[in-house]
Amino acid sequence: MRRFHWSISLTFAFTLLLLPKMGEVQLQISSQVPEEKGYFTLVDTKQTTEILIDREDYQVVHEVADLLAADIARVTGRSPKVNSASKKSNSPVIIIGTIGKNRWIDQLIAEGKLEISSIKDEWERFAVQTLDNPFEGIKQALVIAGSDRRGAAYGVFTLSESIGVSPWYYWADVPVEKKKELYLPRIAYVSKPPSIKFRGIFLNDEDWGLQPWAAKQMDPSIKDIGPRTYEKVFELVLRLKGNMVAAAMHECTGAFFKYPENKVVADKFGIMMTSSHAEPLLYNNTTEWQQLVNGNWDYVENKDGVLDVLDKRVAEAAAYENVYTVGMRGIHDTGMRDVPEGFTKAGVLEEVIGEERNLLEKHIQKPATDIPQIFVPYKEVLDIYEGGMKLPEDITIVWPDDNYGYIKKLSNKIEQQRSGGTGVYYHISYLGWPNDYLWLNTTPPALMYAEMKKAYTLGADTYWLVNVGDIKPGEMGMQLFLDMAWDFEAFNFENINHYQINELASIFGEQYKENLAYIFDRYYYHGFTRKPEYMTWDWAWNSIFRHPKIKDTELSFVHYKEAETRLQEYSQIASMAEEILAELPSSLKASFFELVYYPVKGASLYNHKLLVAQKNRWYARQGRASANKLVEEVESYQDSLAEITARYNSLLNGKWQGMMTAPGFLPSPHLPPTEQIELTNSAEMGLFVEGQPGEVKQALELPAFNRDFNESHFFEVYNKSKQALEWKAKASDSWIKLDKQEGKTATQERIQVTIDWATFPSKSRAEGSIELSDRETTKRIIVKAKAPKKDRAKLYREYNGVISIVPSDFHRKKENGAIKFQTIPGLGYSNTSLQLGSAKYDAGEDSFVAYDFHVAKAGEITIHTYMLPLFAKDRKHGTAYRVQVDDLEANVQSNDVKEYSREWASNVIRNSAINRSTFKLYKPGKHTLKIYAVDPGMIIQKIIIDTGGLQQSYIGPKAMKIE
Repeated sequence: MRRFHWSISLTFAFTLLLLPKMGEVQLQISSQVPEEKGYFTLVDTKQTTEILIDREDYQVVHEVADLLAADIARVTGRSPKVNSASKKSNSPVIIIGTIGKNRWIDQLIAEGKLEISSIKDEWERFAVQTLDNPFEGIKQALVIAGSDRRGAAYGVFTLSESIGVSPWYYWADVPVEKKKELYLPRIAYVSKPPSIKFRGIFLNDEDWGLQPWAAKQMDPSIKDIGPRTYEKVFELVLRLKGNMVAAAMHECTGAFFKYPENKVVADKFGIMMTSSHAEPLLYNNTTEWQQLVNGNWDYVENKDGVLDVLDKRVAEAAAYENVYTVGMRGIHDTGMRDVPEGFTKAGVLEEVIGEERNLLEKHIQKPATDIPQIFVPYKEVLDIYEGGMKLPEDITIVWPDDNYGYIKKLSNKIEQQRSGGTGVYYHISYLGWPNDYLWLNTTPPALMYAEMKKAYTLGADTYWLVNVGDIKPGEMGMQLFLDMAWDFEAFNFENINHYQINELASIFGEQYKENLAYIFDRYYYHGFTRKPEYMTWDWAWNSIFRHPKIKDTELSFVHYKEAETRLQEYSQIASMAEEILAELPSSLKASFFELVYYPVKGASLYNHKLLVAQKNRWYARQGRASANKLVEEVESYQDSLAEITARYNSLLNGKWQGMMTAPGFLPSPHLPPTEQIELTNSAEMGLFVEGQPGEVKQALELPAFNRDFNESHFFEVYNKSKQALEWKAKASDSWIKLDKQEGKTATQERIQVTIDWATFPSKSRAEGSIELSDRETTKRIIVKAKAPKKDRAKLYREYNGVISIVPSDFHRKKENGAIKFQTIPGLGYSNTSLQLGSAKYDAGEDSFVAYDFHVAKAGEITIHTYMLPLFAKDRKHGTAYRVQVDDLEANVQSNDVKEYSREWASNVIRNSAINRSTFKLYKPGKHTLKIYAVDPGMIIQKIIIDTGGLQQSYIGPKAMKIE
């Protein structure tokens, strides 16, 4: 296939990196006999290793031993025998077990042959060591010893991944490369402690994917998400080195404890169950609480009824390892009911938590301080907590994001000292106001990392839970989150954007790495500026019970080539993905379709469907003959989206039937509004000039040309009739170049205009014109151009009354105290953002970045600073930064908006809070803009200086980086 090259600097540019593919692999497996002496043979032409476990070890060890045998068989076609009876073998032996639960591992430790002192009694660690003659009758052994039951499992799955079995072999159909022989060089490896103690996923909003799929494909006997489904979920989470799952809990799904085998399967895989903010003590009030039977879900009014169901739930769950949510909200995702006079919500919550802890102690028979508990100050609960509620020190506070990827609050210095620690509840999928995003995973890796780094550095290292919706198609986001939770120190701002690309290239071929990098650079960029689900421009849940009221977007077809660039780049990356798909062998096609093609092509088609419909309505207002053709295109995009969605569901003989639903098809297929127009019978010419909203009565004028930027501009000659239109164009001067000078069109022609700077008049400015004519009319377009002197300092300069700045491309910086300015590639409207000091700093007065710019005349300017819609790190801080020009009085800007306000909603939908600062300049020439750090961790993603020419658009003119 063709290799795509790009000239602009991209954050996903192809780079050789130190970071490996998803899931750091420490074991170097060879399919040939290693040259060095000393290696362990898993499989060769003569023998296959045996697997030795202790029958008294935990059930999860038995499960992963069987899975390892199956994994080796997937690779080599030969399955090792799993033995729990005898340690004698003629073959090399893999000994798998938990320290203290495996008699052979304990014997090796006692004899000094196996060194595990650094992991003994540690949380979820493992050692992998090769031994010669460990026992009489065994010549070789590979020992995988876990500090606990999950540590042993993680060691096993580290080996599985090393031999070529992806954690996603089932959920994303990543194929296994076949090999006849497998060897492991001599090794003595000890794993690091996990960065986060509790790491897991929340299955949520499962109504349109996971539940229909599971009911038909996995658990048809109960027509629901049940033990067979959860078995696959738990295996995936364990392979990804996670350790907990919050079960699906919508009304369409039976509660987790409805099916007794579910909890048995969880324990079999060593998975802890946890629950959402609305499910106290693992009780799903959404489906389990029956108001007609139980009364109101109200602790003050119905204390005995509430405590009765919680008591039964803890009794049922107590035999298993769980993380319990404490507190109480309303049914499902509703707020806590108002309390009667004489009570306070804080007081009620304190009493509720006290009673819940009594139940935990009663049934688990441990002090409450030894039982994992979380308190999630979600939505209204945060206000109650901050109002003075007392919370026992051992309970982990889990700080939620705002459902859109921005963490609302983190621990202050006092909260960081809590014995229970703190954590984070994060979303890459969400159903709710102001709009849902359930379809595609478009959360940029850089955003997730920036927010989780902020959390981690402020002490949130106990509990991380990510809402993954249906898992599919959020595989890569889920993987990234859990990988960071396992080893956060492996990540930084320099490698975060390459991480998923390395994984994909390792699956589909290193020869595709550069193209995949570009595909996902554009995919995440456009998904960040506007998620596909929000392209209807209506604040409505556009994939559930009603159709949105589709409106024109703010993306402009008139200014800055904004809408058309978006469509062009989506088409480009969709075509690139299609080319790769066509080239891949059949074994890789299903996986590529799920992980790459469908998200990229789907996002492209949905954007095209809505933006081309908008173009149709715009063309119809102008009377363009081409408007009617666009109606067919919109229908084609809708049909294509339906086709690839059906294709997804039918992959691999219908394996994923019911999993995928695209927006615009529920509650029934729905097209955006379009208009058909009646055309005249005689040829009639229309003219659109770039940058002018319509065919104006006054003089038509192209945007001014400037040699510093060397841009081209265009105009379009369009037909308003059924008859073909003949036209001619002539430039007044030789320095005005047209790529077409005449034509005959049934619809329209675009003519590109450039300046021949070699023949441009010696004076710095010139004006000419272009004359357009058909048989009936003649129209004139003014052309203005200027050629500034080339020897001037490299400043940011005006282009048609606007200066557009990439925040990371500053001229100077001043960093005081602990403040360091951090460039964040792959994030924001400029595709590179600037963090004004980390969230951890407390001091650094007068730290700033400076940008030198040039204006042609004195007067008022407006500086638009686009910041990420972040929250303050805690209640002692805000979200302020300072904007100053020269020595003029500075403006303090911030994003201190009330959550769930209209302004907050607008900000999170567009992933930007736009602030405006006005200054009056008293002379033309050079000036300096300074952005000062005020509150910790604020991130600026774009800067626009309007000197009088800024036009209406969504993102604004593209940033002009310093040369």
